[in-house]
Amino acid sequence: MDIFKPSLGNTILEENIIASSMSTNYAGNIIVNLAGLPEFLRKPILEKRLLEFFSMSKEDKKEIINNALQAGPTIPFDKFSTLFRTWLEILANLTEEHRTIMFSTYINEIVMHPEKLVLFNLDGILEIYLSLADEQRNIILSTIRNIVNSLDDSSRKKLWLIIPEKAKSEIGI
Repeated sequence: MDIFKPSLGNTILEENIIASSMSTNYAGNIIVNLAGLPEFLRKPILEKRLLEFFSMSKEDKKEIINNALQAGPTIPFDKFSTLFRTWLEILANLTEEHRTIMFSTYINEIVMHPEKLVLFNLDGILEIYLSLADEQRNIILSTIRNIVNSLDDSSRKKLWLIIPEKAKSEIGI
C-alpha cells in the first residue's frame, strides 16, 4: 500500500467529492469559461463545437440541447449573453440546413417540455437577438419562422403560450 497515493476509499473526503460531483453544473461551468474568453478565442471554439453537433446522432443532439436548457438559467446573465450572442452570430453564418437542425432541435424540446424555458430571462434573450446586425436577425428569423410554420397546430399552440408577447410582436410569429 502506497501511503502517498490518494485513494478515495480511505479518505474522509469521499462523501464530499461524490456529493460535489453530483451537484456540479458541468455544462454551466463550460459555458461560463467559454464566455469569459476573448472573442478571437471564443468564436472559433464555439464554431468548432457547433459543427461537431451536426455530425452527432439524434439522441446525442437531444442530450446536448437538454444540457444547455438545464444549464442556461444557472449561468450569470452577463456570461450567458456574451456566449448566446456569439452563438447566434455563428448560426447566422451557417447553412440554412444547419440552422434548421439546431433551432428545430431546441424548439421540439421546448414544445415537449415548456417548463425548461420558464427560468430563462426571455426578455434579455430577445434583446440579445435584437442587438444583432439586421442581416443576421433576418437570416435567423427566416429559419425560425419556417420551423414554426411547419409545426402541427398543437405544437404551435404550446409554443405560442410560452413565448413572451414582446417576442411574438418583434419576431412576428
